[in-house]
Amino acid sequence: MKIADLITWFESWANPAWCESWDNCGWQIEPGVLHDEAKVLICLTPTLAVMEEAIALQANLIFAHHPLIFSPPKSLRRGEAIAEMARLAFTHNIGVYSAHTNFDQVEDGTADVLAQILGLKDVAPIVHTQDGIGYGRVGLLEPFLTLQDLLTVIKTSLAPPDLIFSPTADLQQIISRVAVLGGSGASFISAVAKTGAEAYLTSDCKFHQFQESRDHGLILIDAGHYATERPACDRLVQKFRSLNLDWVQLSNKDEDFRQFFGR
Repeated sequence: MKIADLITWFESWANPAWCESWDNCGWQIEPGVLHDEAKVLICLTPTLAVMEEAIALQANLIFAHHPLIFSPPKSLRRGEAIAEMARLAFTHNIGVYSAHTNFDQVEDGTADVLAQILGLKDVAPIVHTQDGIGYGRVGLLEPFLTLQDLLTVIKTSLAPPDLIFSPTADLQQIISRVAVLGGSGASFISAVAKTGAEAYLTSDCKFHQFQESRDHGLILIDAGHYATERPACDRLVQKFRSLNLDWVQLSNKDEDFRQFFGR
C-alpha cells in the first residue's frame, strides 16, 4: 500500500479536521514519500531516538500520536531537536505524521482502547463531539470490582511506573462505573462527575485536581501519560497490519520521559 493510500484510509476514520484548534494533526514532515510503499514505524512521541530507529529499520513513515510541532518554530538551527528531526527526515526520506486529538475521539482510539482493556460495557463518550464519537469513555465494569482489585487490574494491564489515586478509607468499596481518558484528562473531571462514574482513570493530574475530584465524590486514578496512551499505539499496529502493509512495527525507542527514584 502506498503511503498516500494509507493516510487516506486513516483520515477517513480519524479526520484531522476534528483536531482541536490548539493542536497540530496531520503531516509534520513530508519529504516526498506519498507514492512510496509504506514501511511504518508507530510511536507515541516522535523523538530523535525514534527517528534513528526508523533510519536503522529503513522505515519511510513515522506515524505518531503526539505532534512533532505544536506551534510554528521561529527558527531551525542545527542541534535543536525539531531541526534535527527535519534534517534527518529529508536526508533519509522519512515522513512524520501525527494523529492526536482526532485519534483520541474515535472508535479504537486512545480512550476506547483503555475502555476495552478494562472490559467496560455499555460504553459512551464522556463528552460527545459529533456522530457518536467524543472524548473519553465511561461504562460498566462486568463484574463489579473492589477499588483494590480495579487498581490491581490497571497496574497489571498498563504497567505504569507509578499509580496515584485519591485517598480513600475503603479499598473494598465496590466500583461499578468507570470513566477513562488517555493522556491529560484532568480538565474533564466535572464532566466525568456528571456521568455517575465512581472512578476515573487518566493522567497528568495536579494536587488540587485530586481535591476537585474528591469534592465531586469521584476517585481519581493517575496512571501516567505514557501508560494510558501507549496501548492505542499498539492497536494502530494491529489495524495497519490488517491492511496488508509490507511492513509496520511498534517503536522500541518510545520514551516515558519520567523516572521514579527507588522504583
